[in-house]
Amino acid sequence: MTSQADLLLRGGRVVTSTGTKSWDIAVSAGRIDALLLPGTPVDAAETVEVSGLTLLPGGIDTHTHLREPGYTDKEDITTGTRAAAAGGYTTVFGMPNVQPPTNTVERYQEVLELYQAKSIVDFNHNPSPTVLSEIEGLAAAGAAGFKIYMIADTGRDYPHIPGIGVHDHGQLLEIAEAVAATGRPLMVHPHDQDLMNVIEHRFWARGERDHRAYAQAFASYGGMVWDTASSFLVRLQEATNVRMHILHVKTPRMAAIVRAAKVRGLDVTAELNPVAVFLCNEWENIERLGPYSLSTWTGPDATEPLWEAINDGTIDVIGTDHAPHTRQEKEIGWTDMWKAAGGVPQIQHALSLFLTAVNEGRLSLERLAELMATAPARRFGLYPRKGAIQVGADADIVAVDMAARTTIREADVLSKCGWTPFDGREVHGIPIHTLVRGGFVMRNGDVVGQPGGGLQAVPGAA
Repeated sequence: MTSQADLLLRGGRVVTSTGTKSWDIAVSAGRIDALLLPGTPVDAAETVEVSGLTLLPGGIDTHTHLREPGYTDKEDITTGTRAAAAGGYTTVFGMPNVQPPTNTVERYQEVLELYQAKSIVDFNHNPSPTVLSEIEGLAAAGAAGFKIYMIADTGRDYPHIPGIGVHDHGQLLEIAEAVAATGRPLMVHPHDQDLMNVIEHRFWARGERDHRAYAQAFASYGGMVWDTASSFLVRLQEATNVRMHILHVKTPRMAAIVRAAKVRGLDVTAELNPVAVFLCNEWENIERLGPYSLSTWTGPDATEPLWEAINDGTIDVIGTDHAPHTRQEKEIGWTDMWKAAGGVPQIQHALSLFLTAVNEGRLSLERLAELMATAPARRFGLYPRKGAIQVGADADIVAVDMAARTTIREADVLSKCGWTPFDGREVHGIPIHTLVRGGFVMRNGDVVGQPGGGLQAVPGAA
């Protein structure tokens, strides 16, 4: 029995893989030392009362755009990880669409140095495997996964910048083979560029380029540009045995493709972003928010199939795709969305949106913990060190008040971009404390973590 600890969290309801139970949590040297029956005597350097709160494993967001280096007018590592801490996330993975793009070992190491100096939470970064000769070295340097975009922007050069987008199937085959040899997951933004070229030119020929046209173009033929690309990725996985991780699941057919792949025993996992079920599924949001609601529109008929996929295991991971842009970059989208930056900031509010869904009976707390922490930790090699509240794991914990209600306000946004598409939305369930390796990075709703406090989350670390 643990008799001493650095920290004791007393009186909370703890979400574990076996259910939600009343435990006290003893923490020593940054790790969970014991899960104790309530009231068990412990000589702790600090005791924090968490009665009335629910404790979940800290969120692991494997899909964030923190914009550094190169685009720090939108966001930087410190502002982005402050938002992450406020949102209950304890580990974040950046994406390679920075400047210069992260596709060599040298650039990857330079980015890690930035995170080490500036991040408030633990971190990694997903390099792009577009330089075949660099892939093995990137994995050896600690990359937990690789990211590729099957898309080339038309009318703008960001966020899908040159050097990291590949839609040539032969090149994708070579990349998948090389990544498969490392054992790391290949994260792919699915997109059929040839189909989209035809679809969008039809809208342009009619003089239609605003936010409505952009949304309708991507949703054309039931979202075929995503569906056909997803089918190809499943076949690519089967051919190469790469650990395929399909991003941005947003159509019923995409979900069906992933579900069928899993039935066949293929090594395919899938990610869903919060906007797919909370924002871009309602045309009213496209009309009201315009470019501030977009990247893309999924259509209302996708909502229930996506919730089914969340609950039946088709969706493995919730990734926020936190994608901040300045208002200036967004405003042009009211008249020409093809010139506006796609994506919205999400990391600060994603957990509260899903806690609201738990309170509405959409999913269970245990399933939410799996989607936001345990499954990403398993897929990217961080489990059992991270991703669960269990003895020996890092004490990465978010304490939430499931009964509390609040209204999301732009005045409270911590992202440097300063806006949120969820402004004015009431949520039911909010993070109160966030701990990274036993240290508070948010306490009583205030972010207290300091830049440089995060460590690289390395696959396979004991």
